[in-house]
Amino acid sequence: MLSGMIEGCPWARDPPKIPGLLPAQLAACIRLALCGPGNLVPEQLEDPLAMDLYFLGEEMNEIFVEEDQQYTVQGKPEFPKLSSDEIKAVISSKLDEARQSIKEPTYDQFVNDITRALETNHASSDQIGRIVDSLREIVVEQKAVGLTAQIKYAYYSHLAAQSSTESSLEDQAKLTDLRYPVEWYPEARHLQRTIHLHVGPTNSGKTYHALKRLEQAVSGVYAGPLRLLAHEVYTRLNARGKSCHLVTGDERRMAEDEDAKMLSCTVEMVPINIDCDVAVIDEIQMLGHEERGWAWTQALLGLRAKELHLCGEERTVPLIRELAAAMGDNLEVHHYQRLSPLKTMQKSLMGNLGSLRKGDCVVAFSKLDIHRLKRVIEDKTRKNVAIVYGNLPPEIRAQQAALFNDVNNDYDFLVASDAIGMGLNLSIKRIVFGATTKFNGFIKVPIEGSQIKQIAGRAGRYRTAAQATEKEPSVDRQASLENQGSAVTPEVSPAQNLGLVTTLWPSDLPWVQTAMASQADPIMTAGIFPPTDIIVRFSAYFPPSTPLSYILLRLHKISVMHPRFHMCVLKDQLGIADTIEPVKNLTIADRLLFCAAPASMKEDAMRPVVRAFAECVGNGAAGGILDIPVLNLRHLDKQVPGRSADRIEFLGKLEFLHRAIVLYLWLSYRFAGVFNAQAMAFYVKSIVEERIQRMLTMVSSRQGQGSIVRGRTTKFWKPRDGFDLTQNLDFEDADNEGSSESNDTIAARVHTRDGANRQVYGATVKTKTLPRPKDEIDPSIIVASSEREPQRAEATA
Repeated sequence: MLSGMIEGCPWARDPPKIPGLLPAQLAACIRLALCGPGNLVPEQLEDPLAMDLYFLGEEMNEIFVEEDQQYTVQGKPEFPKLSSDEIKAVISSKLDEARQSIKEPTYDQFVNDITRALETNHASSDQIGRIVDSLREIVVEQKAVGLTAQIKYAYYSHLAAQSSTESSLEDQAKLTDLRYPVEWYPEARHLQRTIHLHVGPTNSGKTYHALKRLEQAVSGVYAGPLRLLAHEVYTRLNARGKSCHLVTGDERRMAEDEDAKMLSCTVEMVPINIDCDVAVIDEIQMLGHEERGWAWTQALLGLRAKELHLCGEERTVPLIRELAAAMGDNLEVHHYQRLSPLKTMQKSLMGNLGSLRKGDCVVAFSKLDIHRLKRVIEDKTRKNVAIVYGNLPPEIRAQQAALFNDVNNDYDFLVASDAIGMGLNLSIKRIVFGATTKFNGFIKVPIEGSQIKQIAGRAGRYRTAAQATEKEPSVDRQASLENQGSAVTPEVSPAQNLGLVTTLWPSDLPWVQTAMASQADPIMTAGIFPPTDIIVRFSAYFPPSTPLSYILLRLHKISVMHPRFHMCVLKDQLGIADTIEPVKNLTIADRLLFCAAPASMKEDAMRPVVRAFAECVGNGAAGGILDIPVLNLRHLDKQVPGRSADRIEFLGKLEFLHRAIVLYLWLSYRFAGVFNAQAMAFYVKSIVEERIQRMLTMVSSRQGQGSIVRGRTTKFWKPRDGFDLTQNLDFEDADNEGSSESNDTIAARVHTRDGANRQVYGATVKTKTLPRPKDEIDPSIIVASSEREPQRAEATA
């Protein structure tokens, strides 16, 4: 959030006098929380006391901040109403800002029309009037978030309207009629397919039975949501004597047998141009995903398989029935029950991480929390902790999972994000939710009940996938096997595999209990995305200089949809399109390929990487991985930093480098003549993975660092049920006599974006300057909430 909001918050400006917590401490923790975890500097990550204040402030932020994004404190609005002159000033400044990216000669006339309408309240046309009204609404209702992008969209809409004829508009309407995606795959419609829908909770054997049928077929395809799952099935089939190829977005492994008729792939890579006997689509409930759902829908509608096995949750049944009827396919539904019991505990851990037991997994929802939990648990238990989160490469996640599953080492615990919800087989005995909220890019929101159930279901598994290649048990025992699992040995009984679920804090337990006891809402729609040929044809109706991002937005806006389908949202596609817009000599097809690439535009550092790769294609120049400076391979030669916080920062740089190399490999399969150093890229990728694995071992508090906080034992702070701000704050461990720091010094450990020294309760705070988001309004005009781009779902293709 903006530093202006922090200053405007009465609790930060004039904190109440709370017994047990001095005013300077309260001010510091609120400031740290409002700054957000992404704005903490390495010094604060290293400073245990600052971290304690951050987590305390996070909880207070939940109490003080309403969830409707109109940030208020005790019901008082934080943002003053704007006068008409202020609204004009904001729009005028954004019109000038948009001029930097719009080079069209007619833009000046457009600006003049908008300015005249703002000043005189009289528009030159109805369209200009509607544009002005929409811009005013964005300033007033959205605090000008996204105003520059909206101005660009409005300008190109105005330009298109002037050049469009009645016949061209009719043609566009026909082209954007997307009500019947079933008809996009005529060859699949010629088949009389039988769809087997396997539904049940996690650890119920639904995917196992589908894979057994795949093993019996002569030819077949497995499509999974993650590269890890595709690789797992690839390994399993080859071990069982079924020659199998592996195809993911950034990797191809061809079977030694050239006549192999089995393929394991990620769902985005499903081939819809080949015939096969059996196809398995895993996690079919993902077809309802707002971003990736199109891939599952495409596989369901387009696979040319005699038997199509779908594995997923019970809530998909009504929608699959409708789609099967629309396609003319036969449908058989197979219901499964969980093989091992799962129980929600009646008590939390009361914040005591020292009470963890071997086999426990603590779930957190930010990288910062995960690393801090790892350090605290290792400090308290003197045992090693494996970690898993989305930014880690899949290979490293698999290695960390193997360390946790191995009973012969001292990796007794796992700290993980929601990345464990699918794709990893883990010997977890108990799931402990460290939190039940997650930052969505704007505010903290509760974790959905279906996601809680999916994560909780990882507890109490029979055995891991490591035994999937071992000798099969009897046919009667095979029925008790789990998703990609193997035989249950006689000495392993369901009672021994009881899965437990609880929370770290008592205030989170009711939400988890409610989620576990409730039934998730049925999935009502399947995601789709227009095929490339439709987008290419649609783009022909616009001037050549029209940005692809506008064309995609326009297509989404005017498309007509059937009630059982939804258009997958545009997030990173628009960011990528705008990033590569200045690059010359790229066709629409080239640009669409880049928009489909696994690159997250919420990372500012990824933008120059994507643009550099696009310039290689546009210039037709060979793009050797050693010849692209933005990849910054020098990180591989740097010495490991000494401080833990610096190591975490360095680890982040290695993770980013890995993502950039994966992007290079992804492009090397689409532009093979340009990105021709594939072998070298795989070699560098392996070096980065090895370095990341070493860094994970080194980022630990068990390397002679002693206790985390000098003179005290650290515990997380969490408000008790019915917590009242007028009561004592219970730190449980407030013995701070050994500290020589004054409270003013504690308050000074804050990080704002103002870049100027300020007085905080008598102490001069030397702050650092953070870059202001592109579309953030100048604080001199208005005090607004921080503009943060929504976080993208994890890229797993």
